[in-house]
Amino acid sequence: MTNLNRKFFGSGIDWLTILLWLALCIIGWFNIHAAVYDPEHPSLLSIDTNYGKQFIFIVSAVILAAVILIIDSRFYSSVAPIFYGITIILLIVVLIVGRNVGGNQAWIPLGSFRLQPSEFAKLASCLILAKYLNAHSNKNPNLQTLLVGSLLLLLPVGLIMLQPDTGSALAFFALIFVFYREGYVSGIFLLIGASAIALFILSLLFPQWTVILGVAVVCAILVYFTKRSRKAIITGVTLFGAATIFILGVDFAYNEILQSHQRNRIEVMLGKIDDPRGEGYNVNQSLIAIGSGQLLGKGYLQGTQTKYNFVPEQSTDFIFCTIGEEWGFLGSSIMVLTYLGLLLRLIHIAERQRSHFARIYGYGVVSILFFHFFINIGMTLGVVPVIGIPLPFISYGGSSLWSFTILLFILLKLDANRKGLFNIQSF
Repeated sequence: MTNLNRKFFGSGIDWLTILLWLALCIIGWFNIHAAVYDPEHPSLLSIDTNYGKQFIFIVSAVILAAVILIIDSRFYSSVAPIFYGITIILLIVVLIVGRNVGGNQAWIPLGSFRLQPSEFAKLASCLILAKYLNAHSNKNPNLQTLLVGSLLLLLPVGLIMLQPDTGSALAFFALIFVFYREGYVSGIFLLIGASAIALFILSLLFPQWTVILGVAVVCAILVYFTKRSRKAIITGVTLFGAATIFILGVDFAYNEILQSHQRNRIEVMLGKIDDPRGEGYNVNQSLIAIGSGQLLGKGYLQGTQTKYNFVPEQSTDFIFCTIGEEWGFLGSSIMVLTYLGLLLRLIHIAERQRSHFARIYGYGVVSILFFHFFINIGMTLGVVPVIGIPLPFISYGGSSLWSFTILLFILLKLDANRKGLFNIQSF
């Protein structure tokens, strides 16, 4: 095994990550079986059902993973611009010939299979961003590089928004953590972004004057504890002015930019409206399903919320409900810990890379997977708005499983060859 590993995969593949990936795929397969169980086709391998198709997707994902590990690691950097260009073309094609499902024209029909280009666009964006930033790694981080790198991401985001698929588009913004790790964005910028989100939510919950008064108090406290210097006072006044303008603009942005169903989902999440049969139906049924599982769950194939189709999209966006209902808090915790273990392992892998390309790409992988993990589970628990994104490796779907598998295994291939890695400086 050692000789085979070195011959085909490089200096050493990270088998722990592969085991975590395979465990999540199997967890997903069994819970898809539970979510859409058909008594007429009880077998997990029945290709007439989604769980039978998912098995085929998993087997093909294993084959894809093996192929990725065999290919020379330098191939992935060299092919990044080509792959990026292909995905941009596919994102344009889907707007012309795509199939509309659930209000999103996001799938290209290929016989009985549907290809979702936006899933592969995340992979292509991680590759092109890593290649571009790597080409400028011998320079100090500058605004021009940041702007060009951002434009490379905003192009697919704009095309995806035309579908419109807000959930997939938002996932690209998670790549800001790549810019942060490479020194293009400071921690203050991330703090400002988090503060803007908090102010947006507070402005929807409370009267504007109350929020502005609260900001004034916070700014005054900051000035007081920074020795009341002239610089501190100017900074405090500037922050207060910027926050006030932002707060006063929330109403316009909320009512004029967001669509009505998006506003309704946010208001349901914030508890401003109670709409258990409308926009709040999915989340309400999700919470009932998860809560009914209690500590140990109802047992495999015993979930009533799942069996009687009370939870919409229960094998895709709301797959976590099935886990919560049938496996309870304990089973859900094991799944979450497995996922967190994978994310922590990937951070460790990204940090030990010797090439800028591999490290940048590694943090892109972590950012995308964490965003999907946090948002998907958060929306099933009602703590974030429902935006409709899959739980990687667990939700039903060939496009998402393949794209996330390729995303992950390219990093494992780069990691396997880290001791003799390249450092391509051209773009």
